[in-house]
Amino acid sequence: MKINFYMLFVTLILIHVSALAENSWTMFRGAQGDGTAKGANLPLHWSETENVRWKTALPNQGWSTPAVQGKRIWLTCATEKGEDFFAICVDAESGKIIIEKRLFHTDTPEPLGNSVNGYASPSPAIEPGRVYIHFGSYGTACLNAENGDLIWQRDDLPCRHYRGPGSSPILYKDLLILTFDGVDQQYLAALNKHNGKSVWTTKREIQWKDLNDQGQPKREGDFRKGFTTPLVIDVKGRSQLISPASNVLFAYEPESGKEIWRIQSSTHTPVVIPVYADGLVLAVTGHGAAEMLAIRPDGEGDVTASHVVWRIKGKDVPDTPSPVALDGLLYMLSDHGALNCIEIKTGIQVWREALRNSYIASPIHNGERIYLFSVSGKATIIRAGRAFEKLAENNLNAGFMASPAVAGNALILRTKTHLYWIEEK
Repeated sequence: MKINFYMLFVTLILIHVSALAENSWTMFRGAQGDGTAKGANLPLHWSETENVRWKTALPNQGWSTPAVQGKRIWLTCATEKGEDFFAICVDAESGKIIIEKRLFHTDTPEPLGNSVNGYASPSPAIEPGRVYIHFGSYGTACLNAENGDLIWQRDDLPCRHYRGPGSSPILYKDLLILTFDGVDQQYLAALNKHNGKSVWTTKREIQWKDLNDQGQPKREGDFRKGFTTPLVIDVKGRSQLISPASNVLFAYEPESGKEIWRIQSSTHTPVVIPVYADGLVLAVTGHGAAEMLAIRPDGEGDVTASHVVWRIKGKDVPDTPSPVALDGLLYMLSDHGALNCIEIKTGIQVWREALRNSYIASPIHNGERIYLFSVSGKATIIRAGRAFEKLAENNLNAGFMASPAVAGNALILRTKTHLYWIEEK
């Protein structure tokens, strides 16, 4: 019998690539940027001892979501006062920390002024062979994802974060796209992912509404900051980079940084990442009378008056956790634990449930269940659908500030102190 070695080689390559894809969580909120782990057989029950493959104590402090590719899990941390910034690599099979690399140092970190954010909140982005580490204006680096060797780094992209960086990098084709929304300047920068060189920079064009009687920004420009991460969507074959900022929600061309459309608002300091479902961009405007907006993304210019399909106001609109969308429904979790199920096409509330916990981490779903992780360490799992149905509650000792990651059928959970691999045996 003749063996077609070429076809055998191609088949083995495809199997290898498929295995890597199944074990990937490539950036904050996953490969699609929306918390989707569809088809993953994620665990329903766990504790400090049940369904724990391994548990690893983490050094220093960080709220970044782990990035997973194959046998490598990458995350970031910083010293408590923000002088030193590290990339950490954990072996996915053993949970052992195999790389701990200091990338940046500053003698003059700005105080955070709160316990919600930290100096290592932006999550890594990863692809085969490379991992991209970002600490806002403190520095950005590209490392070899297998051994941690430095490929390139930048520390010349200025921005005064004032309360710490929060926006995560995203990969788009050959670009690494970064967001710098500080008190002093607000812009997006796209770097060539291969060498770190700047490709385009787009300054936010915003008419500010935060001036005091002397014509100066209130609270040193505190109302001009942003902590959100952009989302790339496809609208009739055209890519759009959806990027919230204080006072304005922007859509840009990711290839060039050119503005496509904008929605004006009176809110500030956005954190929540938009989702795109059923032809609508679903985005929270920011803090201060926040609204959840459903937007048709087929406009040009200022579409504030023409393209908002519906809006939701009130205390149930989240300041921090990003929503998930599934089968025509939006699941919106507030910081104080109000979980709302909203019909995407109409904005009509289907049901509301009070979970009675505080939340910073963003939910994820596997196509059947919604997973929610609280600051106290409680994780609630519900069945997706038009009636609220709680399936399980699980607890870990330390609470969740970082959003979860998924590797195959496992949850990669970062608490305030440890990293866990949770998987049903």
